Amino acid sequence: MPPDGERGGATVLLLAAGLVFVLVGLFGAAVAGTGMAAQRAAVAADLGALAGAARAIDGNVVACAAARDIAGRNGGRLVGCRLEGLDVLVTVEVVFTPLPGLTRAAASTARAGPVRS
Repeated sequence: MPPDGERGGATVLLLAAGLVFVLVGLFGAAVAGTGMAAQRAAVAADLGALAGAARAIDGNVVACAAARDIAGRNGGRLVGCRLEGLDVLVTVEVVFTPLPGLTRAAASTARAGPVRS
């Protein structure tokens, strides 16, 4: 029988190894969440730019309202919109929480307009 000073040593090592696995899992989930938020921002920006370009002939206010509507329906928030001729340039932001208590934002910019030859 081992001396009393060595009892429970394996338990402590096992708990430490379990904690390492939990921390690696949390880090992996945070990285995956960040990538997903960036992808959502890109999709919302692309679709918002397309919606704005479809209404560009009606002016800046109407085009940006269409872009804002579509970006919002795709989980984003329109933070920038402008017309450059018939091209619409939009910037969309998606807020996400990679870890509890930590809130971040991913942004993406997209341009859409008529085809030029």
